[in-house]
Amino acid sequence: MDYSLISKRKCWVTFIHMVIVLTACNGFYLPGSYMHTYSTGEEIYAKVNSLTSIETELPFSYYSLPYCKPHGGIKKSAENLGELLMGDQIDNSPYRFRMNVNESVFICTTPPLSEHEVKLLKQRTRDLYQVNMILDNLPAMRYAQQNGVKIQWTGFPVGYTPSNSNDDYIINHLKFIVKVHEYEGTGVEIIGTGEEGMGVISEAEKKKASGYEIVGFEVVPCSVKYDPESAKLHMYDRVKSVSCPMELDKSQIIKEQERVSFTYEVEFVKSDIRWPSRWDAYLKMEGARVHWFSILNSLMVIFFLAGIVFVIFLRTVRRDLTRYEELDKEAQAQMNEELSGWKLVVGDVFREPNHPKLLCVMIGDGVQITGMAVVTIVFAAFGFMSPASRGMLLTGMIILYLFLGTGAGYVGVRLWRTIKGTSEGWRSVSWSIACFFPGIVFVILTALNFILWGSNSTGAIPISLYFILILLWFCVSVPLTLLGGLLGTRAEPIQFPVRTNQIPREIPARKYPSWLLVLGAGTLPFGTLFIELFFILSSIWLGRFYYVFGFLLVVLLLLVIVCAEVSVVLTYMHLCVEDWQWWWKAFYASGSVALYVFLYSINYLVFDLQSLSGPVSATLYLGYSLIMAIAIMLSTGTIGFLTSFYFVHYLFSSVKID
Repeated sequence: MDYSLISKRKCWVTFIHMVIVLTACNGFYLPGSYMHTYSTGEEIYAKVNSLTSIETELPFSYYSLPYCKPHGGIKKSAENLGELLMGDQIDNSPYRFRMNVNESVFICTTPPLSEHEVKLLKQRTRDLYQVNMILDNLPAMRYAQQNGVKIQWTGFPVGYTPSNSNDDYIINHLKFIVKVHEYEGTGVEIIGTGEEGMGVISEAEKKKASGYEIVGFEVVPCSVKYDPESAKLHMYDRVKSVSCPMELDKSQIIKEQERVSFTYEVEFVKSDIRWPSRWDAYLKMEGARVHWFSILNSLMVIFFLAGIVFVIFLRTVRRDLTRYEELDKEAQAQMNEELSGWKLVVGDVFREPNHPKLLCVMIGDGVQITGMAVVTIVFAAFGFMSPASRGMLLTGMIILYLFLGTGAGYVGVRLWRTIKGTSEGWRSVSWSIACFFPGIVFVILTALNFILWGSNSTGAIPISLYFILILLWFCVSVPLTLLGGLLGTRAEPIQFPVRTNQIPREIPARKYPSWLLVLGAGTLPFGTLFIELFFILSSIWLGRFYYVFGFLLVVLLLLVIVCAEVSVVLTYMHLCVEDWQWWWKAFYASGSVALYVFLYSINYLVFDLQSLSGPVSATLYLGYSLIMAIAIMLSTGTIGFLTSFYFVHYLFSSVKID
């Protein structure tokens, strides 16, 4: 019997059944989001995440406030690398739901509030801190009316301060609306695995899979002052339903020696929303026209620059080369004496640039960052990094960055060999590539972490995670970068098409400094991405979900094209004025976009994050913005430099001058 054929058949059957399961219910499941069905009366416990605020951007633990604790103590949920770096701290909670059972339940009454607890509650209330709860991997959603417009929020406030009062009131009663969709397991084949391989589960087992899926989780917060007798109740005792909102005299004020009773009620509502569509309400982003406007604006810039490049190549360069090739030797010799523009720097154009090692290191890191960004956005655009998997995006970016160290080492060392003509010093270049950008990020994050530690924020990176990151850095990234460097030494260096003169040619004086033109060139790539940058900053700092990765992928591709075109045009302009020091200028012609990104971040802080209060929050914001700007500079600069390098190589490989 051909066992290999049986094995292949099983693999194909497994694949087909996986496709059937994934495409059930007329849609695709978000990767990382696993469907759970619950039977009537089955208990489900909500989880609580860190308290967050757009006022301070400092997350704090839910149990840092005097909230009710679950039986059996506080237990942390398993967190991945991305969640820890983002400051998420997911814990269990006493909020218990029984499927399809509507009830109003008492949880606990706190001891009399101490002075410290009152001060903390008031501070968190006035800093607009939100409580984030999760049920079956769905964040709690709250709706509010503002100027006749329905606004959607995730989470609910710790408390509130009425406009006509100086008192603060705590949110101590929650009304949950849980939307459920009845699921019947007859439409999907359920596959079981065992020692004999694959098998289809029986019809009786299929029926057990029927039940209810949770497809929505909404919360209505309320403040209620309870009778002191409620302290005699036990957890999960039934209480009367509450109609929200309550009048101020019936709300629970925050003051010393006050005991706070916490209750909640839950209402299950049947919904037509299916499992694959349950995240639609969270991922819905307005402003599609704005995204299209951004793309059209970028296309106009691209066509404008493409026209300039077209003129350079087809009219200027091609015309000069054709005329030159048609002349006889005497005429060529005479023409050599009358050469002007870029043809005069033929003996200096490939002269070693200033600080060649630093250039190779920055190009290597730029390749690594660009590769990480492209792969991450492509995967996210195809739905493989959804918000349903918390921290997946950041974890994926870190893993990709680590493994792309091989490409960074290869490109950096090969460029080093091309410039120097020898492999000597490649280990130092590889080590520098592995430590340059991660070292900058490590220093900035450490400085910010001391601030977070001082504030007792859950956003602070734990010491254990520091050791994990250092191990990943030196046990994965550094060896892979050294491996890439070794491969770079064995690759053929790029041969320059013309010889370099021993004595460098003097660069003519210019009325305006060339760096002014280089910095101005960054405005064109910035014009390509600034609209999308607004949405990205809003999602990071205003607590919104960003899920228009399709638009982001298009903008990224347009940005790459604009960076390449800008750098080529600026390089050609410098060569035409006999400026042969083009290496760094080609890098910064497109890399200078990072300067405008950082300035835009400051503008966003001043005008759009007016609620951000305190020097600590502003320092954190500027620190993270600086990391983003440095990464963008290395990435866009690398794109521009490599394009210009191959442009110059092609241009002078066509010139036959001895």
